[in-house]
Amino acid sequence: MRTRAWGAGPFLLIAVSSLACAALVPRAAAAQTVARPSPPALSLQDLEGMALEQNPTLPQARASIRAAEGRETQAGLYPNPLVGYEAEEINTRDPGRFKNFFWLQVPIVTAGKLQLSRDLAASHRQQAETTAEMQRLRVLTTVRALYYEALGAARLVDLRRELATLVREAVGVSGELFNVGQADRPDVLDIEMQSQRAELELIKAESHQRRIWRILAASVGNPLLPLSPLDGDLERNIPVIDREAVIARVFGESPDVRLARVNVERARAALARVRAERIPNLFVRTKLGYNAEPFASGKDVGFEAGVEIGVPLPLFDRKQGNLKSAEADVEHAQAEVRRLELTLHTQIETALKSYEDARVDVERYREQILPRAQQSYELYRRGFQQMAAAYPQVLIAQRALYQARVEYTQALVDLWRGHALLQGMLLGGGLEAPSHTAVQPPPPTGHVPAPAGRTLD
Repeated sequence: MRTRAWGAGPFLLIAVSSLACAALVPRAAAAQTVARPSPPALSLQDLEGMALEQNPTLPQARASIRAAEGRETQAGLYPNPLVGYEAEEINTRDPGRFKNFFWLQVPIVTAGKLQLSRDLAASHRQQAETTAEMQRLRVLTTVRALYYEALGAARLVDLRRELATLVREAVGVSGELFNVGQADRPDVLDIEMQSQRAELELIKAESHQRRIWRILAASVGNPLLPLSPLDGDLERNIPVIDREAVIARVFGESPDVRLARVNVERARAALARVRAERIPNLFVRTKLGYNAEPFASGKDVGFEAGVEIGVPLPLFDRKQGNLKSAEADVEHAQAEVRRLELTLHTQIETALKSYEDARVDVERYREQILPRAQQSYELYRRGFQQMAAAYPQVLIAQRALYQARVEYTQALVDLWRGHALLQGMLLGGGLEAPSHTAVQPPPPTGHVPAPAGRTLD
């Protein structure tokens, strides 16, 4: 075992000078590096603008609105009439003696079914509009949360890089101290191990930064967006949330709740439409033609006209199953509103707890932990300069200081991410596809329409 000698020597002066200038090492190294053009810094507003323009889920949501508007237009159109030709009493003995008629059949829609259909289609449009608004909020909330995560990831890379540089310098200092008998071999091995750990942590931090950036780039709709500096500061204007105001806002404005209430109205409109379907439609059929059968004096009967009025008899199919199903749909939609409100209670309490825990962490690190870690490091460093403390103690205090800074940065990220989630009313998933109801396919080729004299309800 070497005997520690804390007398002044050339290598001790080197160590002290290295520690005194440690904070300047990254800047000096950066100054010697050839400057490369870097992408312009992106602000949160820049990223939000990209997302609103390029995220594919927003055009999907707008397309759903147009589709619902088309169905609303279609639902208000009156059914088309039927036209046809009819030939009667054709025989081979006297092929010229038969009846020729052209007929027109017009459906008479009863019980206000057209208006009820328009009301039902309008509820689908309201559902699509609410879904589009929800999707916009999802996209913005996702981008904001990822922006703060990217800010934190960049800050962690800077911290890890600075620490790796300092520990790398300390390896050389420890080696020189060992050579003059002022450090033990275990101390040298320990600082070499810490240097390797610092390098690994830097590699992981850089990998984490690239991963967060790729997710952010995909969320704004541009996966090829190059890694760029971000314009922002996690410590500037730290948000403060009013708990009661946030809860009131979420329950009063949540798109999830509004969508559930729109679904209740849609289910009621569907029930009203089914009830109206129990009253059958009428049809009126007129025909005009020529009767070539002989009449008095061998003359043809001549032109004839007729009118028919009909109605389906609801003897067996009275829409019993549809009515029962529609009533159950209303009950289900009403219960869904209540279920969603209860779910929001649990979600908002979880989100508020995460935010409040992060805020406590930020305040405690900023006001208590970081000042003490900095003071501890400074005391050990001055003690070493005055030959009253061992060099490894300085390194341990230095690493503790940087670890505290890392944890403080993570607490800041958690705080801002929780704030973004609460401001976004707990909505996320900016790349999840919004709900969409596709138009039903047309009947297959060769489909035979209802025969004359019959109409569908």
